[in-house]
Amino acid sequence: MTLEPLLLSAKLAFYTMVLIPLLAFPPAYFLAFGKCRGKSILDALITLPMVIPPTVLGFGLLILMTPTGIVGSTWQSLTGDRLIFSFAGILFASLVFNLPFAVQPLRASFEKLDKRLLESAAVLGLSPFQTFYRVVLPNCVSGIVASSILVFAHSLGEFGVILMVGGSIPGRTQVASIAIFEAVEALRYEDALYMSAALVPVCFIFLLVINAVNGRQQS
Repeated sequence: MTLEPLLLSAKLAFYTMVLIPLLAFPPAYFLAFGKCRGKSILDALITLPMVIPPTVLGFGLLILMTPTGIVGSTWQSLTGDRLIFSFAGILFASLVFNLPFAVQPLRASFEKLDKRLLESAAVLGLSPFQTFYRVVLPNCVSGIVASSILVFAHSLGEFGVILMVGGSIPGRTQVASIAIFEAVEALRYEDALYMSAALVPVCFIFLLVINAVNGRQQS
């Protein structure tokens, strides 16, 4: 058994966890505090990756990420490299797939914020960015932590979306879930068992941390 798929999964999960707040904060803030008729549409679009089959999402991303697709062609013109079947490609897919798993906890945390704090910030003349940075973020740390941990744990088990856009290239796109599937197909049950046994306790520990953070937030 090689540790490379496990390390690649950890790398993918870490980069997803670090980058996802840049995508998740704006829609979560808007869904929590915005007043617009389009909120329900935005909410549905963000939640869509949670309900459609991962292969459907993966196929849609594959079309966008090919050298003739809008995302793939833009990436190739900027970097000179193809986006599909690369680590950057599976990272992009992971960010899209995990967006609702980051937005929902953040939105719930924002909505629990005492509205009087926001009113005080408005009275003091703080801009929306200053309000977010000085008022919202410091009072929603537990929600941010829970969201980040959930995204990391969920990223470790990604399969369908990653397989569609990245294939199974050892060292580049062959994450642990794909390696486990291929090991079972090849009747290498021992390798599959070892990799599964490495992932289960990690995910379990992360879930315990999330429960502890949520419990502290409610107390």
